[in-house]
Amino acid sequence: MAAAAIAQAATVVVILAAAYRPVGDWMAHVYSSARDWRVERGLYRLLGVDPGQEQTWRGYLRGVLAFSLVSVLLVYLLQRVQSWLPFDLGLPDPGAHLSFNTAISFVANTNWQSYSPEATLGYAVQALGLAVQNFVSAAVGMAVAIALVRGFARRRSATIGNFWVDLTRGLTRILVPISVLAAVVLLASGVIQNWHGFTEVTTLTGGAQSIPGGPVASQEAIKLLGTNGGGFFNANSAHPFENPSAWTNLVEVILMLLIPFSLPRTFGRMVGNNKQGYAILGTMAGLFLVSLTVLTVLETANGSMEGKEQRFGIAGTTLFGSTSTLTSTGAVNGMHDSFSALGGMLPMLNMMLGEVAPGGVGSGLYGMLVLAVIAVFIGGLMVGRTPEYLGKKIGPREIKLAALYILVTPTLVLAGTAATVSIPDIRDLTANPGVHGFSEILYAFTSAANNNGSAFAGLTANTPWMNTALGVAMLLGRLLPIVFVLALAGSLAAQDAVPETAGTLPTHRPQFVGLLAGVTVIVTALTYFPVLALGPLAEGL
Repeated sequence: MAAAAIAQAATVVVILAAAYRPVGDWMAHVYSSARDWRVERGLYRLLGVDPGQEQTWRGYLRGVLAFSLVSVLLVYLLQRVQSWLPFDLGLPDPGAHLSFNTAISFVANTNWQSYSPEATLGYAVQALGLAVQNFVSAAVGMAVAIALVRGFARRRSATIGNFWVDLTRGLTRILVPISVLAAVVLLASGVIQNWHGFTEVTTLTGGAQSIPGGPVASQEAIKLLGTNGGGFFNANSAHPFENPSAWTNLVEVILMLLIPFSLPRTFGRMVGNNKQGYAILGTMAGLFLVSLTVLTVLETANGSMEGKEQRFGIAGTTLFGSTSTLTSTGAVNGMHDSFSALGGMLPMLNMMLGEVAPGGVGSGLYGMLVLAVIAVFIGGLMVGRTPEYLGKKIGPREIKLAALYILVTPTLVLAGTAATVSIPDIRDLTANPGVHGFSEILYAFTSAANNNGSAFAGLTANTPWMNTALGVAMLLGRLLPIVFVLALAGSLAAQDAVPETAGTLPTHRPQFVGLLAGVTVIVTALTYFPVLALGPLAEGL
């Protein structure tokens, strides 16, 4: 078991290490190039956008908010008129509360699903609504991250780029090409891709069974590459039509980690110091390996295969589970609810870290950079050095914005959990009304507010209260941090460069990597330890 775990992790590390420079350099070129592709110029004309006109952080934010609002409305509308669309498979229109939750979920890059996909949504809604949002929500996250990087890189600038240009280039030059290649690989590996609807078959025992089909490979590729999560089927990546073998399991893990682990290289190139990128990468990788090791040890010691697929084994399940919750993917190839009590706490902790190791596409990088600002400030206080990062002074405004960013998700998680467990008919939401039931509710709000999308089983989420409360958590958990990140980007871009002195804290050395990792863990531990003590810790100990 140990040998299998090490071999799988080593394979992933080697492939990601080989991709780090070419993928990171390409993304830096994409967002720095002055040239537009012909198809991009056509899209700009269609949108009425001047690609040469840059935006202030407020203008950039208005673009993000307007695009997100229109996206929510379109996905909601598609669901509500599903029965009028082609390839509806004879399925009825989802209800208002469920459509509200699902629309926000996919626009917020969360892909929380309070429903069984193959029994709820037809192919038109899956393809035109959900799959499209898998692309564009990922592109929005990358655009926001690049805007913050420009804030560090620019000097005395009133602008941080053009949202519509960044969105378009992320789609045309990064997400779409890699997704097409990944879809072909998955298709060749046994992931299905068809428009057959349901196929009626007779089982070996003489019974009847309805086998769903669908355009799965194309949606599976971007759901993983864009760290979206969700699934075409209710069993998600445990379903053999989505993830047929141990080999495809590794492919899907690599897809989830490819862009988040390459973005630090993009960051280093754009700020003109690759060592800074390696420092961010080192912090992300260190936290990832520690979390993966602890979860694998806990589940191996437990030895239970409940909720795990035989074709993946314990090592393949813990690798996938750690990857999906340390990014913002939320896809699962096993049931986290069936992990041991302490093992089930690890995916929850992964999300509580802020999903920065390496985090979601774009959101992981900007989350880690916000934590780096906090770490620089704390480091300056501890050793009496000037709080500067990449030549930018970290003053009261920057710290306030970083602090507000840090406080958003814990507030949503704790408030949502408290409100839910206080309602009189709480027993109707979970089959486990005790400590484990509390963990299920805590996991749900942690997943929603951090835009992950995975869940513990046993929770009845398709109710008016849960659909509404989780929808609000997903929306605020996505948009409020973006507001603070873009405001921080604008504040940093307006500054001039501060000359490096003997009092400047080096931010490219192993000491800073340790400080940044420590700040990440301590902020999480101090915030969530009390509520974890009421749930998974109480159950495990």
